[in-house]
Amino acid sequence: MSKLTNNKTASDEVRTSLGDLPPIKNPLLYVYGSIIKLFFYAFFGTGSILLGLIVLPLERLFIHPKARFQKAARATVSFAFRFFINFIRILGVLRFQTADREKFRSLSSKIVVANHPSMLDVVFLISLIPNADCIVRGSLANSLYAGVIRQLYIVNTLGYEEMIELCKKSLATGTNLIVFPEGTRTPRNGTNTFKKGAARMALDTHCDILPVYIGGNDKYGLGKHDAFFSYARSGVYRYNIYVLDEIKIADYESLEPQIAAKRITEKIHQTIAGKAQLVDNRTV
Repeated sequence: MSKLTNNKTASDEVRTSLGDLPPIKNPLLYVYGSIIKLFFYAFFGTGSILLGLIVLPLERLFIHPKARFQKAARATVSFAFRFFINFIRILGVLRFQTADREKFRSLSSKIVVANHPSMLDVVFLISLIPNADCIVRGSLANSLYAGVIRQLYIVNTLGYEEMIELCKKSLATGTNLIVFPEGTRTPRNGTNTFKKGAARMALDTHCDILPVYIGGNDKYGLGKHDAFFSYARSGVYRYNIYVLDEIKIADYESLEPQIAAKRITEKIHQTIAGKAQLVDNRTV
């Protein structure tokens, strides 16, 4: 699991990541896991195409108005992601634990922020939160996932004013908004700077923030600069996901907006890093 400690640049991460890796415990299991990882890329991509081109258009045809369709469609995507995770678990390459399933299911109009150690993080969070919106990279709107993203989620290439209006409309319906404050995947050692975007959104929408910590073991093979044909050196990916103490925006609204955003961002980082230190024995 990536340490939430001192900042590192992407180039530093590339140079040191291989040297920091533990030895492969079971070579046969490593090869099996690498093959299964390639399979689940294909499985996930195919499923996304079917959702975007067949399932969601059918729901749009029969479910009106648009807000009702989007709620139903997000629940469909959440179910599909749960199926995907459980299927990968059956294949023996992933383990997943959380004691907070009911908390996730009952969320309403929260901005959910989390660390981002792997490419599967948003899949886990959406699988747990039936009514989840998400801010995604604009490039994904022109990828295999375009059919899902363009109908349900918010791309980060929009201007801030347009994006915040979409966020307000989404949150006002009880939908929860997933944001990764680092803006990219967490490096194996250290952490990226937490950006103020989530704090600014919380202040502008008057919605509280729910920090989430994604722990477990090292996610080698699913990180930013990891080799495509690679897998967990320990033999299995372990994900432990924790709901942390909510950050109440009312506690910061009397401050100047820039100061409030800075303090909220610091609080997000402290909360997530504190949990990392507690459960993974990390030095923060």
